[in-house]
Amino acid sequence: MKSTGNAEPEGTSKPSGNARTLALTVCSAAIGGTFQYGYNISIINAPTLFIQRFLNDTHMERWGTALDTHQVTLLWTIIVSAFSLGGLLGALLAGPMAVHVGRKNSLLLNNSFLFVSALLVLTSRLAKSFEMIMLARLLVGINSGVSMNIQPMYFGESAPKHLRGAVAFSSAVFTAFGIFMGQVVGLTELLGTEPLWPYLLASNALPGLIQLLTLPWFPESPRYLLIDRGDREACVRALGRLRGGEAPALEMEEMLQEQQQQQTAAMNSGSTSSAKTPWALFKDPAVRSQLRTVMFASSAMMLCGNDSIYFYASYIFHEAGIPPGKIQYASIGTGASELTASILSNLLIERVGRRSLLVGGYSLMSCWSVVFTLALIFQSRGVAGLSYLSMACVFAYILSFGLGPAGVTGILPAEIFDQAARPAAYMVAGSLMWINLFLVGMLFPFIVKGLGNFCFLPFLAVCVVSAVFLGLTLPETKGKTMAEITAEFDRKNGKDRMNKQVGEPIRDQYQLGTASLPTQDTRSQP
Repeated sequence: MKSTGNAEPEGTSKPSGNARTLALTVCSAAIGGTFQYGYNISIINAPTLFIQRFLNDTHMERWGTALDTHQVTLLWTIIVSAFSLGGLLGALLAGPMAVHVGRKNSLLLNNSFLFVSALLVLTSRLAKSFEMIMLARLLVGINSGVSMNIQPMYFGESAPKHLRGAVAFSSAVFTAFGIFMGQVVGLTELLGTEPLWPYLLASNALPGLIQLLTLPWFPESPRYLLIDRGDREACVRALGRLRGGEAPALEMEEMLQEQQQQQTAAMNSGSTSSAKTPWALFKDPAVRSQLRTVMFASSAMMLCGNDSIYFYASYIFHEAGIPPGKIQYASIGTGASELTASILSNLLIERVGRRSLLVGGYSLMSCWSVVFTLALIFQSRGVAGLSYLSMACVFAYILSFGLGPAGVTGILPAEIFDQAARPAAYMVAGSLMWINLFLVGMLFPFIVKGLGNFCFLPFLAVCVVSAVFLGLTLPETKGKTMAEITAEFDRKNGKDRMNKQVGEPIRDQYQLGTASLPTQDTRSQP
């Protein structure tokens, strides 16, 4: 593979370049994308006590009085919550960025938030300002909110249909990899010590730098180039590089048909752009079923309690009799569990399908919630050995989450919405994810305190309802075109009007052979 597309005409690379270019594009985008989300979730845990001590020392030096425990906890909560608030802002920012800047350029521009946050963290101790840490976590959250929305969009639009799920699901694999690496880097043997905690929090700049140096060499999303920018030649060149040869005729034809449909829709609405806003998405009855499903799935992903169980894991391991100095190593097992499950799910998604993994994951989580609750109840009554069952439930719950909900949820908007609606759909889904993550993070300590051994019953209810709802409303999208998915979605939700009024026009619009392809000379231009 050449480092730049200008060295030779596009579409002339060997077929082996297909998997190589696509795989390298995925790695380059993800290392500075969803990897950062997982990494920044986990690296904040190791320096908790050190940062809290810094809060107290700074307050003492400024005003001559020490903070009480409640005040330290409040400031620490603000630092942790700033990440979720930034994520919400990033999710709202992702849609306009994806439309106006492009998928690839948005990911590159997104690194500016990381570099500023790293600078703030590294200088916070010298400036004796804990407010700089709060601002840094807010900026890191914005980075994660943007990448969590744009990266799956970029992958879903760049991958061939038969690999679309596996490529898009790699976002979840890199998220789990980020969690695992954050836990490893946070070990006391590495950066998890009091003198080094600013470097631990600033270490997220390194993956961002790797992306900044590598991603410019890879192509932009072909669908974005054609449908949003109207640049057919650039689309053909990008598609040729990603497929390892000439742009596939059928795939190009399908995109041309979608471009024509979006242009017609924009002309009918009197708009200068085919891209929809979230408000337009809510008002469009044609995508109401899809929007309802995505909103439910995105909310359930955070309300199911998987992120909360990471925080509860230390208590479980302590109850299991693991020495305090070894708990950090046992906690790495939680990240390793999700990483293992994500890799396994990535291998299975094109065989088993999205719907089966999503419904199956929530069903397994429901079962483990029941076992976990029973183990806690009998453990509190003095039954020996059940603490180890509780610990096993932690790993099993996370494995089940990584097997389906962790990755499938993120690729749904890319698969069930067309090019015009996709950025707005990701804005809605991303906003709900971050809002619910913030709510669960704030409420979980009170749930544990109020419900005690029954603290996972609310999560059990979420998992059961999610499995039933998604099983009834979500059709399988594996290997299907947008027209087929739309028709299947409407049939799944009992819309007979699809076959009578909407179905035939959509099939006509996607009838291959009705749109003109670029000539061979056009495809050969650099």
